[in-house]
Amino acid sequence: MTLELLVCTIDNGIHNIKNLILAPIEGVSYLISWQHSEHFTPYEIPNELKRNDIKIITLQGRGLSRNRNNALRNASGDICLIADDDCTYRPEYFNDILHTFQDNPAIDVATFKIKHCSEGKTYSSHSFNLKKFDKGYYVSSIEIAFRRNSVQGKFWFNELFGLGAPVLQSGEDNIFILDAVKSGLNCRFFPIIIVEHNHPTTASTRTSNPGVIMAEGAYISIAYPITATIRLILKAHRLNKANRLGFFLNLRHLIAGISYYHKQKK
Repeated sequence: MTLELLVCTIDNGIHNIKNLILAPIEGVSYLISWQHSEHFTPYEIPNELKRNDIKIITLQGRGLSRNRNNALRNASGDICLIADDDCTYRPEYFNDILHTFQDNPAIDVATFKIKHCSEGKTYSSHSFNLKKFDKGYYVSSIEIAFRRNSVQGKFWFNELFGLGAPVLQSGEDNIFILDAVKSGLNCRFFPIIIVEHNHPTTASTRTSNPGVIMAEGAYISIAYPITATIRLILKAHRLNKANRLGFFLNLRHLIAGISYYHKQKK
């Protein structure tokens, strides 16, 4: 069984990759999707990345979900791990991922834990099925690993969501898991550390950003259609405590996200 890291980076972020890769490990490879924004001029690939276990592909434009899908289309490993250019790994993390899938042959998608996540993300001490999240749990993309044959060509990261998307600036990770569950895949959380990441996520640092708030509204409407109204009200209250924009402005952004998403679906 092989493990392939699907690493997304954009523009000068290619120089960060050298801090992510480890010495060659049998059965472990890296697929780097290098995105080029409109005014970026590509240059020669850094020498540290010229290795047989590293493959680099390119993509024009912006949008993190577009970049993740570019990597997913070109993936070839048995197990794929979502990665960003500011992640840090240890050999034992890769072993733990592979052993998890070997010991749980029915699992299609697994989520794990981040070590030292700067926003103080907390996790359950027990494994659970992702059909229903434990209270307070949310997914981060770099926690996600999956069997390539279960995912590739069957569903994708929703390109309406995520950093660099036109409007909905986060939420692509939770939507990915939601779509996987709806597709009938067996998805489960395991309380095992598989990555180190000392930078806060978009959703935690941009709580007053309309695009992030709108993405949360859209996600709530998709994930909880029956109870969406009360959840939106509660979310607007919680957001007000975090960003002080005011209850009604937060609620307006949440509802605008729902409206935008459903218009784009048509």
